[in-house]
Amino acid sequence: MSDFNVLAISYSDPQAGQKFAKSLHETGFAILKDHPVTEDKIGRMYDTWKTFFARDDKPDFAVRTGEVHGYYGFKSENAKGASHKDLKEFYHIYEDRPVPDGVEGETRPFQSEMIGIGKTLLGWLDENSPDDITGQLSQSLAEMVDGSNDNLLRVLHYPPVPEDIVPGEVRAAEHEDINLITLLVTGSEPGLQAKDKHGNWHDVPCQAGYITINSGDMLSKATKGYYPSTPHKVVNPEGQENRSRYSMPLFVHPRPEVQLDEHQTAGEYLDERLREIGLK
Repeated sequence: MSDFNVLAISYSDPQAGQKFAKSLHETGFAILKDHPVTEDKIGRMYDTWKTFFARDDKPDFAVRTGEVHGYYGFKSENAKGASHKDLKEFYHIYEDRPVPDGVEGETRPFQSEMIGIGKTLLGWLDENSPDDITGQLSQSLAEMVDGSNDNLLRVLHYPPVPEDIVPGEVRAAEHEDINLITLLVTGSEPGLQAKDKHGNWHDVPCQAGYITINSGDMLSKATKGYYPSTPHKVVNPEGQENRSRYSMPLFVHPRPEVQLDEHQTAGEYLDERLREIGLK
């Protein structure tokens, strides 16, 4: 990725933890390969959720007032500070909440495996971060997510971009993630871009079998910026076929009572950010 030196790390590399911490510190991103989530599992998940988003009854699963799980329709969310809603629809999945009929068989094992990898990655950060960073945490990063019911698997569908969009409308405007770390299996189409420290945008590789990991605002907040929360976006297709794009990020969240810093718990911070992006 040019001078945006995101490391592609083998899950089984004896130095994987050290390399992961280095890449996340320097860029806010890292790439994981040779991991347990096979291309076959990913393909079955995409097929399962493509079928869901094509269903006529998907509005029946719309998120209810006061809830956080369920279906969010087209143009439900905006990036913080953005003037337009993103060109996407999506479904929020939590381990302790129900999912639509027909998706559970593929979704639950995928969700569980991704959460397991996420916990491993946080353990790598605990082991490979400087002592002055780990020493200021209220508890280890891995401990922050023990027993958490807030880990969010979001399945996104970006439909073909309509012809009548207004200037500034994009699939996902520039934003940072809210959580500790995000794990993203490769999307069905290219389009994800990340910004480096100099303000330049770079395409994130869309290679089968990769999991792209980025640090979120909670991790940046807890580590006083040591792991930066890097801006990223999903651009509209140009020079390629205007077709649907699917994506399945897992957002790894602490328990609500976890103290991120001296001022805020994870629950307080999440509530504040959800209001800013129009989901609460």
